[in-house]
Parts: sequence; structure tokens; C-alpha cells
Amino acid sequence: MPNYSYLKTDLVNTTENDSTEFAAQVSAFVKRTEYRMIKDLDDVGLDEYSAITLTAGQCTVSLPNDRVRIVRNVNYTTSASSVRVNLLQRTIEYAIDYWPVSSSTGTPRYYSMKNNTQIYVVPTPASTLTGEIQTESIPLALASATDTSVTTSNYFSEFCYNALFAGCMVEATMYMKDWNNLPVWQQQYQSSIDLLRNQARRTRQDDMEVAASPAGGPDTIIRGSS
Repeated sequence: MPNYSYLKTDLVNTTENDSTEFAAQVSAFVKRTEYRMIKDLDDVGLDEYSAITLTAGQCTVSLPNDRVRIVRNVNYTTSASSVRVNLLQRTIEYAIDYWPVSSSTGTPRYYSMKNNTQIYVVPTPASTLTGEIQTESIPLALASATDTSVTTSNYFSEFCYNALFAGCMVEATMYMKDWNNLPVWQQQYQSSIDLLRNQARRTRQDDMEVAASPAGGPDTIIRGSS
């Protein structure tokens, strides 16, 4: 599978730029592309599952880490029957209106995003509950083994290499001020992203079934259209 070293060599060979200054910028190209791709893709391969605790008397729950970009699902397990219960997503305004006195407790039913690091749960849990949160998270940053990170390969490099490479070439051509070739790589990146989006769409449907929306309902895709 392609790794950081493979990608760096690919960039150097394609740009025909073997200067030390260019090589030193490759990690920045990769980082900016990864942050761009996490916004462009809606891919099940980016989903992570983490254990969480809904603490009695507390309406806020911290997200697992700072790599979380989207919360897809929050659930908890009842202590009596070990049944998994999904919380329904609502806006923070709805949650506060539904349960205005946070010191009052009950059985959690809804959650909302409070900020980029916490979710807000209502009713405030009457007892401590264990649960699971499904998130779309940016993979551990791709870097060389000699950098601060030892993640030499990740989901982007292993399963989205064409888009990752094209995105890095966009950054590289801008760095070199190669404005003539910049539109070529921008188009190549967009084409690769579109193919990945189509692949993601296909994973959300069974044969002979309509595609399912990531939000949980029918998709707006018109079958047979482009």
C-alpha cells in the first residue's frame, strides 16, 4: 500500500523538483490536503467508534478526541437489560427548550452539538450510563517515520491515493507558482473526489434498493441519472 515515502517520491518525480526546499514542504502539502479531503468526503472508512460515559447529573459529554469532525450516532446501554438505545439528534435550541432545567434528571432521549468538543444530552442522566459514539474523524496525520508522527500510512493513502496525490499536486503547483498547470491538478483532484463519493454512495445501498442518506432517510439521488 502507498505510504508517506511513496507519496513523497511520487510528488518529487512528477514535479521534477528534487530541491531540499521542496522536499521540506511535502509534509505541509499532505496536511493541507488531508484537511481538505475530510471535508470533501462522506466515507464509511472514516468512521470511528469510541466508548463514552454519560455521567449522572451532567448534560455535557466530551468527544473522544480532537480529530472528530462529524458525530453520526450516539447511543447508551441500559444497565438493567443491556439494551442499546439510540439518542435522537436535535439542535441545541430544541434540547434546551425540551429540558430547560439542566439540574433536573431523567432518561436521556436527545443529543445536540454544543461545540466542536462536546455534545449536549437531555434529559440530564439520572444515573451514569456507558455508551458508544460513532464519528467521522480525520485519520491520524500521515507523516514520515522520522517526524513527530509515526503514521506512515493511513486511510487516505491506502484507499484514496489518487485524490490524495492530486490534492498534494495542487498544493505543490501553488508552491512552485506553476499557474498554468494548477487547473489541471484541480480538475484531477475533483474527478478523484467525485469517484470516491460515488463509491461511498454505493456502500449505502443494497442491490435493488435505493441509496440511503447518511442522515438516515432516503437519498435524493434519482436512479439512472448522472
